[in-house]
Amino acid sequence: MSFRRSRAVVPVLEVLPEAASTNDVLQARAGDLPDLAVVVTDNQTGGRGRLGRVWVSPPGKALAISVLLRPEGLGPEALGWFPLLAGVAMSRALSGFVSRDVAVKWPNDVLIEEAKVCGILSELLPGMDGVIVGAGVNLTLEQDELPTPTSTSLALAGAEDIDPDAVLAAYLTQLSVLYREFVAAGGDPVRSALRDEVVEACHTIGRSVRVELPGGDVLLGTATGIDETGRLIVESDDGPTAVAAGDVTHLRY
Repeated sequence: MSFRRSRAVVPVLEVLPEAASTNDVLQARAGDLPDLAVVVTDNQTGGRGRLGRVWVSPPGKALAISVLLRPEGLGPEALGWFPLLAGVAMSRALSGFVSRDVAVKWPNDVLIEEAKVCGILSELLPGMDGVIVGAGVNLTLEQDELPTPTSTSLALAGAEDIDPDAVLAAYLTQLSVLYREFVAAGGDPVRSALRDEVVEACHTIGRSVRVELPGGDVLLGTATGIDETGRLIVESDDGPTAVAAGDVTHLRY
């Protein structure tokens, strides 16, 4: 695949026939690459998800995408917004391929009607001067090929004649626009409107949730918003809690 449309969006796009992890490949080469450089493959053999999970899919049926974001003049606190920014970008991109509802589950999943079609994993560069944003999006997986019972693919959600280049170009276009607006606003999520855009896209807001916190504790409550650092605000019997990291489950009661 030439990825002609996608190459027109970013300064560098490297298409790999196979990779253990596109995040690892991009991190190893980051010193020689410009801002918004991209590595992509449709055959990732050792991908990682959040909390140490493994992300692997059959060759040719999903895209693993890693983007280098190295903004000038932003403090480390602004970097935490990049996974949320990427989630909004992916949700907007995929909305153009399916007629069903596409939304973000805080902090890093993109859902089509409650089923996960994309996961996002962001990793700091060793010098903390940038972030690699990795995304794995299911294109044409069949039901028996899905990694979990709560996953889906664009094909299963009704997309037809799926062109990987069109999907990638749509994502990179949305990501580039949001990223440049955020950087132009000095990393201010309010002035750039990024926080409002995250809240609008985030299907977690207003839902009853169960959050497994990194230390093993469990928080039950209602997700009520996103604060100015990107943390999820959960209202429980003990009052509001700002969650910086955790495994969120949407509850149905």
